[in-house]
Amino acid sequence: MKIMMKIFVLLSFLTVMPLPAATVTVFAAASLTDSLQQIAAGYEKTSGDKIVFNFGASGTLARQIEAGAPADIFFSADEAKANGLEKEGLLVNGSRKSLLGNALVIVTPPDAAAVHSPDELTNAVIQRLAVGDVKYVPAGTYAKIYLEKKRLWRVLEPKVVPCENVRAVLAAVASGNVDAGVVYKTDAAISKNVRIAFEVPAADGPKISYPLALVKDSPQPAAAGKFMKYLEADAAAAVFQKFGFTVLPLISGK
Repeated sequence: MKIMMKIFVLLSFLTVMPLPAATVTVFAAASLTDSLQQIAAGYEKTSGDKIVFNFGASGTLARQIEAGAPADIFFSADEAKANGLEKEGLLVNGSRKSLLGNALVIVTPPDAAAVHSPDELTNAVIQRLAVGDVKYVPAGTYAKIYLEKKRLWRVLEPKVVPCENVRAVLAAVASGNVDAGVVYKTDAAISKNVRIAFEVPAADGPKISYPLALVKDSPQPAAAGKFMKYLEADAAAAVFQKFGFTVLPLISGK
């Protein structure tokens, strides 16, 4: 009887024991830093899981995943980087969704000479223009596409200071180390040390799209899938919108 009682107590204890929390690792574009950190803080309280971020240029993050870095989720600032991983079979089929949109802006230090159009970037007063490295940073690629469309890239290229990610561009402008920079509207909105000189009209600029996908070799696929669902839900959408992102209609498996 005592043995049965001990077994009963042990089973009862095991039944009420909480499952160990999972740690979900998200490789995400630098421009998502503030919004994702706020979203994750709320999610961790309700789920018990821990969300760990690796923020950086989308191209750099993609190369890390290609090299075998342990990642559960890839949240890129452009479709091209996700396309590359998908072609290599490194993303889970059907998990990819284009979640957010954004816009480009030209920013200057608050006390700098006014810039009213992209053409004015060619003026002598603008000697250094910070842009994300076009090989790895989607914001830089978008900026180059836009400036090429305006037939300004060749003229401006000698002035370009390439930066490792879009937040580095923002910091360069805020510190006054450059005369102007091209960043996302969402990045400019969080800084009190830059001035938005010109916003690229949506119809005039490249389409900016942030795809989200589950990494094929994810160490925590179930927990990662739950967090991805949360990122698609209304509560997360409200945070993204608060930070200035456009929440796109969900299209799976792009």
